[in-house]
Amino acid sequence: MGPVTAGVLQLLALTGALALVHVPLGTYMARVYSAKRHLRAERWIYRGIGADPDTEMTWPAYLRGILGFSAAGVLFLYLLQRLQGVLPGSLGFSSVSPAQSFDTAVSFVTNTNWQSYSGEQTMGHVVQTAGLAVQNFVSAAVGMAVAVALVRGFARSRTGELGNFWADLVRGTLRILLPIAALAAVVLVACGAIQNFSGIHEVGQFTGGSKQWNGGAVASQEAIKELGTNGGGYFNANSAHPFENPTPFTNLLEIFLILVIPFSLTRTFGVLVGSVKQGYAILATMATIWLGFAALMMWTEFAHHGPALQAAGGAMEGKEVRFGIGGSSIFAVSTTLTSTGAVDSFHSSFTGLGGGITLLGMMLGEIAPGGVGSGLYGMLIMAVIAVFIAGLMVGRTPEYLGKKIGAREMKLAAAYILITPALVLVLTAASMALPTPPHSMLNPGAHGFSEVLYAFTSASNNNGSAFAGLNANTDWFNTMTGLAMLFGRFLPMVFVLALAGSLAGQTPVPATAGTLRTEKPLFAGLLVGAILIITGLTYFPALALGPLAEGLA
Repeated sequence: MGPVTAGVLQLLALTGALALVHVPLGTYMARVYSAKRHLRAERWIYRGIGADPDTEMTWPAYLRGILGFSAAGVLFLYLLQRLQGVLPGSLGFSSVSPAQSFDTAVSFVTNTNWQSYSGEQTMGHVVQTAGLAVQNFVSAAVGMAVAVALVRGFARSRTGELGNFWADLVRGTLRILLPIAALAAVVLVACGAIQNFSGIHEVGQFTGGSKQWNGGAVASQEAIKELGTNGGGYFNANSAHPFENPTPFTNLLEIFLILVIPFSLTRTFGVLVGSVKQGYAILATMATIWLGFAALMMWTEFAHHGPALQAAGGAMEGKEVRFGIGGSSIFAVSTTLTSTGAVDSFHSSFTGLGGGITLLGMMLGEIAPGGVGSGLYGMLIMAVIAVFIAGLMVGRTPEYLGKKIGAREMKLAAAYILITPALVLVLTAASMALPTPPHSMLNPGAHGFSEVLYAFTSASNNNGSAFAGLNANTDWFNTMTGLAMLFGRFLPMVFVLALAGSLAGQTPVPATAGTLRTEKPLFAGLLVGAILIITGLTYFPALALGPLAEGLA
């Protein structure tokens, strides 16, 4: 079997697996978020934190819950790293520096999982499990809660209430993320991923001496890292490391975990708003972009110009032989079209155009299918904008799911789509203009610029992957990427929840013969076009200076 055929078959198998679980998982998640009864373990948690899960919240109260919970998470994780040197299970590692502790705490709380350190040389067992792994669960649950709050905004009318944040957070963690992650961890262990709390030990004899490896609860963290679209690796090589991702089967399983909840949430959306066809329209939009990017990535990596690459059958530099170009391409597209950021190959070693595809996937807003929760609410914001554009074209007041899209709604949607590009472009420009930050670039010219552009695109979109030639462990990059992650995570949530509150307070508008049918393929096509055009107009100059210049050279 040739490598191209193998890559296509992997893509088909993955698509089939996602299709099989779409309806049952999506329907189950809708039942979780609409359930009236609380599990006994959930009631214990509510009593412990002093929350009343049956109290409905307006959007400002819901937002205060998110910000307060996240602020507490940042503080706890920061202190845990600063105290690592005196904690048990630290493996002899010293406390993490203040700038890196801040950057890492913000990174994991914002579901970014950007890492400017080598995991196996920096973090002990306590920080990895009690700090980073816990945030992998709850940061994903926060994103899902915000998405559900926006869906309730479309589904409800004449009310300002969007549900209860604490109930949504706990249910998402205990009923959805925890059981799926536990099952996936067992499968990973059975396939060769490690799961232990061993210390540092010598492994084998190599040129220059033996190598040191430490163990860890890797399989369990790998499962939620992918399922929650987190991405932080236990080891510096991330999902290219055989302890995290040992076989081609586990590679495909991890891609499945990355995509399964974001794609299935479209079914949840359809069930909660009372029209599964609306969910299928959003699903079709996401799937079209994802499949298109996967096919384009495999084409660029298999058939890039150059005699060396042609003789090798493709661009294998920076890719694991056990995964090949096909598996690496699908993983790269899936991790950058979501907010995962995990890598099983070296994105900086992709062809110029291939690296540009990973950048463009993040620049779209990671909405195809996007992060856990964030992908759905990002796509619904784009649907609001597409409806507004269609209304301008036909001279009608735009409506979506029976709600009028007026001036307030459009201002909130516009603010949402502007904040991330502003962070990316301003911080990239500042890094290139100041005298010190460019010293962190490993490569000169277009590729060096792409390293910086990729870093701030990844941080601002809460992705976490990197063109790893950039030395990001400096005060400038630790601080600026930390701020980009904070603003890129929570400012969009403000606009999403404000939009949800505005929609929930409206009276539904009855459908007429002139109402745009947003469940039809025509609307899905309009939505794809709007996403690509808006992103292209925003980022094309920056892409032209980086990956396009390199790829066309």
